[in-house]
Amino acid sequence: MSQTDDGDGDVPIADGVEHQVAMVMDLNKCIGCQTCTIACKTNWTESGGREYMYWNNVETKPGSGYPRDWEEMGGGWDDDGTERTPGDLPEKEEYGRAWDFNHEAIMYEGSDEPLRPMENADWGPNWDEDEGAGEFPNSYYFYLPRICNHCTHPSCVEACPRSAIYKREEDGIVLVDQDRCRGYRYCVEGCPYKKVFYNAQQKTSEKCIFCYPRIEGEGPDGEVKPPSCAEDCPPQLRHVGFLDDEDGPIHKLVNEYEVAVRLHPEYRTEPNVYYIPPFAPPQTSESGETLDAERIPRDYLEELFGQQVNEALNTINRERDRVRRGEESELMEILQTVNTDDQYRLEVFDDD
Repeated sequence: MSQTDDGDGDVPIADGVEHQVAMVMDLNKCIGCQTCTIACKTNWTESGGREYMYWNNVETKPGSGYPRDWEEMGGGWDDDGTERTPGDLPEKEEYGRAWDFNHEAIMYEGSDEPLRPMENADWGPNWDEDEGAGEFPNSYYFYLPRICNHCTHPSCVEACPRSAIYKREEDGIVLVDQDRCRGYRYCVEGCPYKKVFYNAQQKTSEKCIFCYPRIEGEGPDGEVKPPSCAEDCPPQLRHVGFLDDEDGPIHKLVNEYEVAVRLHPEYRTEPNVYYIPPFAPPQTSESGETLDAERIPRDYLEELFGQQVNEALNTINRERDRVRRGEESELMEILQTVNTDDQYRLEVFDDD
């Protein structure tokens, strides 16, 4: 899929897409409460072959993620961005299968044993939650929320032989045409983020739809709303808007200040979900003294977000210093806002 670039250094959008909707997640605000996961699950994937699906999930990093070891399954594009690279289909066990619990014994047989799986459970979504890496007193981890990236150069679209996956012209959201899909699962294999899922009951592929009925104002009140994962987030870590809305938070964070980075840019799908990289307190000695060393290693953040993460962190540090000196910082005001009118700008192009 070709792209257009305005020559000003802004992130290009896909050719034929009028306005690309995007999301920026501030990882410094995520508390791992999984409210976004439950909001998505109850809205879209409660049943009907979707029981194992989490279109939105929050995984602990460092960690194996969901599905397990998805970062090692391949997909995406080669170094030139012209040929798809091979990918693997996740096995059911890598998503995590449902466990049977001892509800019968506890609820009807008077057992005083604690609630527990009736078999030896060895994996499930968030199995390694809060484990992280490092050693005391400098262990570390952070939470990484993930949805479909609605990429500018989506390898899932290229992978489908029936053109059942496509980007909407009006906002760049990537959708699956359920009438055209035949469940070949090339899209599942082709997505390096493993955010396309196969519904064995329906025999079609399904994925995050960026809650497009909400952003179209199709609810009972007719209001334009952000995706439910954003609106229901207690710490309000998600900004939603259009990349080419120069007055909106997305444009400022991605294009102007360049502090929002892509997850695994080396996959070359050019995601439109971005992240404000995480900070952490500095390392400490065993006696509790503060050391001049970062707790989250930069090389690990580079593995996740590429080299751009260094300049993003440096920019945020500089802006934090400005605030400490009593100066104003538009960037920090954007990142610290709790005003949803500033976080979500989805009506700006309604009349175009």
